[in-house]
Parts: sequence; C-alpha cells; structure tokens
Amino acid sequence: MSQSPVSYKRHHFPSSVIAHAVWLYFRFPLSLRLVEEMLLERGIIVSYETIRCWAKKFGPVYARRLRRKVPNPTDVWHLDEVVVTIGGRKHWLWRAVDQDGYVLDEIVQVRRNTKAAKRLLIRLMSKQGGVPKRIVTDKLGSYGAARRQIMPAVEHRSHKGLNNRAENSHLPLRKRERVIQQFRSAGALQRFTSVFSAVRNLFVPTHLKKNAIDIHLHRLRALAHWKGMAGIAA
Repeated sequence: MSQSPVSYKRHHFPSSVIAHAVWLYFRFPLSLRLVEEMLLERGIIVSYETIRCWAKKFGPVYARRLRRKVPNPTDVWHLDEVVVTIGGRKHWLWRAVDQDGYVLDEIVQVRRNTKAAKRLLIRLMSKQGGVPKRIVTDKLGSYGAARRQIMPAVEHRSHKGLNNRAENSHLPLRKRERVIQQFRSAGALQRFTSVFSAVRNLFVPTHLKKNAIDIHLHRLRALAHWKGMAGIAA
C-alpha cells in the first residue's frame, strides 16, 4: 500500500529546503545554529527556531517513511543500555542492533532492571514479528532474566567483548549529545533518537561494504531514496 506524499502546505520555504535542513540536522552532529549558518551560506535566510520546528514536525514523518529492514529469523540481536543524564536525573537508553549494526529499536527508561529489559524485548518482538536466532548482551543479569521469561528458547550469549556492535552504536548519539549540551527531557530524547537512528540506518553502509566504490554507490542510493521519500526532485 503506497503512502500519500508528505504535505508541505502553508510553509513559506520549498520542500527541498525543508528536507535538506532536516537531513543536515539529523545526519550530522550539528547544532541548529550551525545548520542555520550552512543554509545562510547558500543564500537561504532562516532562523534556527524555524529549523527546530521543521525537525520536530517533519523528522518523525520522514522516519516512518524510511526504508525498513526485512526481519530475518537468522538475525542476531545485540542489546545494550547507556546512561543519559537529563535534568540531573539518570535515564537509560536501551538499544538493539542487528549483526550488521542496523538499529532495530531503542527506548528511554528510568530503570535498569529486568522489567525494563522485558519491555525492550517485547517491543522488539512486536516490531520484528518474531524472535531472533540469538541475542548478545553484556553481563547485566536483567537481560538473562528477561530472556528466560519472554523467549526461553532463544540462545543467549552474555559477554562484554562480544557486544561491541551494540556499544559502538551509542557513539554517534554521544557526539550529538555533546553538541546540543544534553537533552531537555526523556520525551525529547526518545523523539530525537527515533529519527536519528532511522536516518543513520539509511545512510551508513554496513560493515560488509568496505570497498570505496560500494560505499559511494550506497550513499548515492541513500540520497535518492531520501529525496523520493521527502517528495522532492532528484
């Protein structure tokens, strides 16, 4: 079933400018003011607050339309959690990536326990439509307890050295966190990561694509897909 085109009604700027500004903000570790400056260099005068509104309005719309990876029963889920301080209070960003580094899902929670791990697994099973071949985690015991309750037949490997793929997936967000000087709320973090990861999934080649030509072609296809999704001329 085809989706209706993105609506840009009642917006002063053309769709190409809006889509480009949102792409810059979510694709690269740039602040809103830096995106404003980059657009100004192109002769486009727009305030950073307008760019913020574009990112808030169109970011989730774009994320829902971006290409999704087809679930595979041979997939391996790498699970990890990272602490994010918001307003002086610790929150935990739970993330799942597959064997190719593709972000499957992520959820912000205030707890780092079995209940939080179960919530992540249940969301993953719902979105992926099944269970994986194997899950890989660090030594946090909550993963094992949650796995035994939710998917007891699935193999579980618990070793910090095996989970580098999930741990490395946190690094791009850490860079962005430093640029914007922390997130203001758990909701803002959840909204941002959902779009940020969807854009990253589209543009970052898998670890299997190491040839320069393959990477170049991957980026060209990703740009074409982005423009088609946003409804702007290629």
